[in-house]
Amino acid sequence: MPRPLTPAERLAAADKDSTLEQIVARSGDWDRFLVEQAVWHFGLTKDNFSANDLRDLLPDLAHGYLGAAINSLRTAGLIEHTGQMVPSTSGPTHGHRISVWRLSVKGLVIAEARRLRKAAA
Repeated sequence: MPRPLTPAERLAAADKDSTLEQIVARSGDWDRFLVEQAVWHFGLTKDNFSANDLRDLLPDLAHGYLGAAINSLRTAGLIEHTGQMVPSTSGPTHGHRISVWRLSVKGLVIAEARRLRKAAA
């Protein structure tokens, strides 16, 4: 059985135009993969972001995956903590502090490589 791809490998291999069927075929945990993609694309467009920024953009089912997706991208070295914390806007969390993230150098390198591949196509 082939080893599962890391988040960095999945993001580097994923095309923007991937269909849901392709995502499901590549990953048995497609819900988390879709949330990882949302976090990744948000990171590409914003200098800094937190779960507060993403929560309203995701369907209710995805909210349970948001923390896991952020942690997965952090563990893969694609995003990094900015050192800032903000209060959570999620009601059930009662305003506890959450991290603010940005793309890491590794994430920026992958993003630039994808941009260059797309421009060359």
